[in-house]
Amino acid sequence: MTALAALFAAITLAPLLWMVAVSLMQPGEAGRFPPPLVPADPTLAHYRALFADQGMGLFLLNSLAISTLATVLALIFTLPAGYAFARLRYPGRDTTVRVLLALLLVPGQIGMLPLFLELKALGLVNSYAGVLVPWLAGIVGIFLVRQYALAIPLDLVEAARIDGASEWRIFRHVALPVMRPAIATLALFVFLGSWNDFLWPLIVLSDHDLYTLPVALAALGRERSQDIELMMAGSVVTTVPVLVLFLALQRQFVGGLLAGSVKG
Repeated sequence: MTALAALFAAITLAPLLWMVAVSLMQPGEAGRFPPPLVPADPTLAHYRALFADQGMGLFLLNSLAISTLATVLALIFTLPAGYAFARLRYPGRDTTVRVLLALLLVPGQIGMLPLFLELKALGLVNSYAGVLVPWLAGIVGIFLVRQYALAIPLDLVEAARIDGASEWRIFRHVALPVMRPAIATLALFVFLGSWNDFLWPLIVLSDHDLYTLPVALAALGRERSQDIELMMAGSVVTTVPVLVLFLALQRQFVGGLLAGSVKG
């Protein structure tokens, strides 16, 4: 099993390692046949060209700002919603849950045109606000929090109510500390999803200075499609930050996915 796991790990890592190797090659070196596996004379010229000539630093900051804001806003809206579906009793709760479950079956691309027209009417097209709207309260995130909140002992919540705590205080001081693994998982989901999102920013943003990294890299590919080394350098800049973040938080990520899964 160990050898099999090592084999799968090598297969998974090989494209990433080759991407890094190509980004360090001299211009035209990756186009040779057979393609080299390691650079003969490593250079950082392509990275310097990305940031000095192509303005990749601005796009990196754009992606960082959008992903951070999307994560913060998603937590603000999703955590109370998931907890309410799990622990509060009110008319229509179960019906709303069923409707949201049904909406999970609808492809997200179907709602892009109506959402775009709505944002256009509100004057939010070509703005960060327009990019952030789909991340405010994702259904998957709500159900992730709901399932974890269902695992919170009911006696703990009832004891706080008997002591006179308000529902908001119970949420802040009882539920949130217990749901830390779910919070970390949700934050990682949203950050990675918004960082890698390509289609929605491409639709909403028309100002080149507002582009995120995936959109900017696609635009660069149309102009410099033959410059394989430069494109690979751009791919490294886009991939490495989120890869490092995922590896740093993978324990919380796995724990948050598994915790609360036994509750319905």
